[in-house]
Amino acid sequence: MSSNTLDFEVTPNERPTPAADREAILANPGWGQHFTDHMVTIRYSAEKGWHDARLQPYGPIPLDPASQVLHYAQELFEGLKAYRQDDGSIVSFRPYMNAARMNRSARRMAMPEIPEELFVQALEVLVRTDRDWVPGTPGYSLYLRPFMFATSRVLGVNQPSQEYLFMVIASPSGSYYPRGIKPVTVWLSQNYTRAAPGGTGEAKTGGNYAASFAGQAEAVAQGCDQVVWLDAVEHRWVEEVGSMNLMFVYGSGSEARLLTPALTGTLLAGITRDSMLKLAPDLGIPVEEGKISIEEWQAGCESGEISEVFGCGTAAIISPVGAVRGPDREWRIGDGEPGEISMKLRAELLGIQSGSRPDPYGWVHKII
Repeated sequence: MSSNTLDFEVTPNERPTPAADREAILANPGWGQHFTDHMVTIRYSAEKGWHDARLQPYGPIPLDPASQVLHYAQELFEGLKAYRQDDGSIVSFRPYMNAARMNRSARRMAMPEIPEELFVQALEVLVRTDRDWVPGTPGYSLYLRPFMFATSRVLGVNQPSQEYLFMVIASPSGSYYPRGIKPVTVWLSQNYTRAAPGGTGEAKTGGNYAASFAGQAEAVAQGCDQVVWLDAVEHRWVEEVGSMNLMFVYGSGSEARLLTPALTGTLLAGITRDSMLKLAPDLGIPVEEGKISIEEWQAGCESGEISEVFGCGTAAIISPVGAVRGPDREWRIGDGEPGEISMKLRAELLGIQSGSRPDPYGWVHKII
């Protein structure tokens, strides 16, 4: 083993899910409702560093009531997928980028960084063991959830935890669009802010998501599907939609170009976002990272200059936005249907992930 990997102690699940039950789940897995037979745990302490790597049966974990994560929310997570490609091999998509992002989150949350090789090794150990849980249905995948949290048994805010538990669990997932791709209506949140400069906006920590629930509930109460987060200072600069990065298409056809809000420290650096910024120019679609206000968004749609808008993220790949609603305004984007550029980018990325299209970027990481 290299200095950045560990030997795993393996304890097989003596009561794995029966094959017939597993196949029934894989036929209609939904999202985040079912979990594979095993999980990975790796411990960290200030004295020992990363140690005690285990693959063990999926199940509850012992946690002291005074564990710091329960009181001070020192926690972070990642999300990526394993795919069964057309030739039967099993791959993941850009796992080292997820590892790098987890370490950026760890630095912001005063948590230990995990070697990227160990992060990927943990994914591989779990997926190889639970390979039968990777769906074969096109558009389905095995969602991988690596996460880390503070376990020191102490109450006090003078210093971060000295002990942590890193884990990986896996959940088969169906299509994000079981009834076909339908553009969403989004709500411009003026009452809630997702993140502020100097805060934890660019860290993938659970507190950011807990803080978003009230804004999402407000969006649903207004008859919308998702909430659009605006900047914390002026409440007019567009940042994210739900838990996804936003992209704006100007023009159409060969004249189309993309704009996405620049990373300022309050936005999450999405893996899908980064992939779009690399993929689009190779398809003849120029890209720009900049700023866009709600007034510019509305005016661009009303003039026809902005032809499409979509959110992008691991779960949906691309989620078209069809209409925008706010306390004092409302407008439609294009004809309210999925746009040509959005669907072209989605098809290209899905093709790379499934193996039906070439991968010139080296994004696909083979596991089996």
